[in-house]
Formats: sequence, C-alpha cells, structure tokens
Amino acid sequence: MTETTTSRTIKVDYLARVEGEGALDLRISDGKVASAQLRIFEPPRFFEALLRGRSHAEIPDIVARICGICPVAYQMSAVHAIENAFGVTVEGQLRALRRLLYCGEWIESHALHVVMLHAPDFLGFPDAIQMARDHGDIVRSGLILKKAGNEILRLLGGREIHPVSVKPGGFHRVPTRTELRSLTAPLENARDLAAKLVRWVARLPFPEFEQDYEFVALRHPDEYPFNEGRLVSSRDIDIDIADYETEFEERHVAHSTALHSLLKRRGAYLVGPLARYTLNFDRLPATVRALAQEVGLPPVCRNPFKSIVVRALETLFACEEALRIIAVYEPPGEAAVEVVPRAGTGFGCTEAPRGICWHRYEFAADGTIERVRIVPPTSQNQPSIEADLAAVAADILDQPDDIIRHRCEQTIRNYDPCISCSTHFLKLNVHRS
Repeated sequence: MTETTTSRTIKVDYLARVEGEGALDLRISDGKVASAQLRIFEPPRFFEALLRGRSHAEIPDIVARICGICPVAYQMSAVHAIENAFGVTVEGQLRALRRLLYCGEWIESHALHVVMLHAPDFLGFPDAIQMARDHGDIVRSGLILKKAGNEILRLLGGREIHPVSVKPGGFHRVPTRTELRSLTAPLENARDLAAKLVRWVARLPFPEFEQDYEFVALRHPDEYPFNEGRLVSSRDIDIDIADYETEFEERHVAHSTALHSLLKRRGAYLVGPLARYTLNFDRLPATVRALAQEVGLPPVCRNPFKSIVVRALETLFACEEALRIIAVYEPPGEAAVEVVPRAGTGFGCTEAPRGICWHRYEFAADGTIERVRIVPPTSQNQPSIEADLAAVAADILDQPDDIIRHRCEQTIRNYDPCISCSTHFLKLNVHRS
C-alpha cells in the first residue's frame, strides 16, 4: 500500500486498564480497513525452557509466577497434567477444595476487570477513580468482591498472590472446618453484591455488534467447568484434552512476540466467558440462569462488549459455588494423595478467568521435566481480537481518530487480555492513505 501525505498516525504510549504492554497498528486504505494488527512486543519470558530439567514438584510454584492475576489457573492446569502423567486421581474433598480455590480466583479477577478496568469505558470515564465520583457504591462493591476472592486464595493457597500451598496430589495444608466457615459471611455479602453488579452492568450502553465466533471451552458432564471436562466447540469439536494438538496449532506472526493459536481447519476461535457461558449455560445454577433471563442476556451471546455481563454472572456463580462447597466441607484425612513419579506425558486444561489454559509435560522416570508446552488464553484469543478490531473500526471509519482509538481500546478490553502471560498495551497507529 502506498502511503501518502494524508496518512495519519495516533500514538498512545500506554493503554491503561489491561495487564501488559503492546501496540495496535490500524491501516486504513481507500476508506476500508486494510489490516488490524495487535503487536505484542514484550520480551518472551521462556517459562517453558526454565522448567526443563527441574523436578515435577517445582512446577506449581514456578508456573504461578506466569501471572499475578490468575496464578491458580496455571497451578491447576499443571497439577492436573502431573497427575495425568503419573496415574494419580484426586477426588472428594481435595477435589472440592481445588474447585473452591478456583472460585476465589474467578471472583477476584472478574471483579477487578468488571469494575476497575472495563466499566469506565462504557460510561466515559478515564479510570475507576474518576468513575467513583458518580458510582461510588459500585466501586466499593468491586473492592469488597475482590477482597472476598482474595480471602479464599489466602486461606487455601497460603497467600493472595502466587499461592504456595498447591502441590501435585492436593495441598501442603488444608483448612479446618472452622477456618473455612469463617469465609461464609463475607461470601454471602459478596453473593448479594455480585447479583446487584449483574443488574448494573446489564444497563450499560452496549454497541450493536456481533461476531460469528467459534466458541471453545471445557464442558463437564455435571458442572460449570473449572478444572475438568472435554474440549468442545460451538461447531464440531468434542475431544479429550490430550488431543488438543490434533485440532489446534500455534503460529509465529511477524508483528508479535506472542504466538497466535488457531484452529487448524478454520482459523480464529474464542475462549473465555462468552464461550464458557454459551457452551455451558445449562450447567449454571437455576438462580444464575434466572438472573441472566431477568437482565435480558440470552443463552447464546455473540456481542463481545456484553462479556462484562457474563463476567458479572460468573462472579455470582463463583460466590454461590464457594458457599456450596464450604457448607458441606469435611476436612480430608490427608492434605494430599501420594504421587509417585514415572516416565510419561501428562495433559492438563482448566478454565482461567480469560479462557482455557492448556499444559503438556513430558517426564523422565524420576519425575524430571524433559519438555513443556503451555498455551495461555490470551494467545488463543489474539486472532479474534484482531478480527474484532477490524470489524469495529470498519463501522466508524468516518469518525475522528480519537473516537476510533477509544473504541479499539474498549474492544481489546472486552477480552481482559493478560498480555504478559502470552509472551504489556497500547501504542495505536492509524495509517490512512
């Protein structure tokens, strides 16, 4: 494409309210979007190489450092993969405690995103601090919700950031019944606040925009998915997690240090709240389904801007699920089942707040790690983000650059991208010719 003197460039040195750094190049030619590239330029951190040669017992503490917002996702996917390789099954109360730990991560992560990072976009505020002047109760509710989630992580994981109690086979320590039930009152309050938050975000002004995504998520026979299930899509995929590489592949792209994950047969797909909700709506409690109906959210939602409503609904679900687990909790006899290393390959896939987090580990006979592959949610969503950006921008090309920039930023925040997981955002360059 030939650049002319009419080319225009917008630069934003830092995009607030996302985790990480990167840039967007939006090229417009002859009144059309020629390309939309989400450039991630953060240096790779080489966690997969760092793990090689280490003991399997070190994995949970190392992979937790991949992300400070969703460390549980990396720990849970890792321990499931380790146990898969070594022929170990974790059941009963230990399994329930893992599910409870995941509730804590969903609550704190979703509350942070919904209230602090995403809601200001819809109301014209630059940040949650400015938004608090007119919506102080909502901001306070978000902080209370985040604290409730953090308390679960602190009690079960040993601390709120990068938990240290998770291990293959279970935990280093499990809570007493009294300790766990101390969370009941805060979670009951959080549940009520989450329901109010759903009703509030459902009234936000949403752009009229839908995409024909292929949704991909875990699906469990009985539960809304956290830790276990088959990988399914809204089209024809229904596979064991061990078969992930038969349908999906990662590709290097010139404009990003993060890999792009694609369906081999069809290209871009979508993971995360919209995918989970659409593929598992029937697994939600009746109370959550009823609230979705009350606020007008259908069982299939293809508007990415309404992902904020789904995240609020998942926050309510996580509060209810946490209360259910706590109510029937009986401390297990042991904090972990025995794990005996052996040579083999293990697979793990769990539902991070942002979507599926897939792990594969190959072990030597003594449990030493030989090879690792980790596919985070944001790398899977990058092609869909770029497709959304192109489609969103195409509808507003006649608008000033600052309007285009804001809508593109908002579009990216629909995904709550964890950019540093996938290799920080946003230098926006708009090229017109």
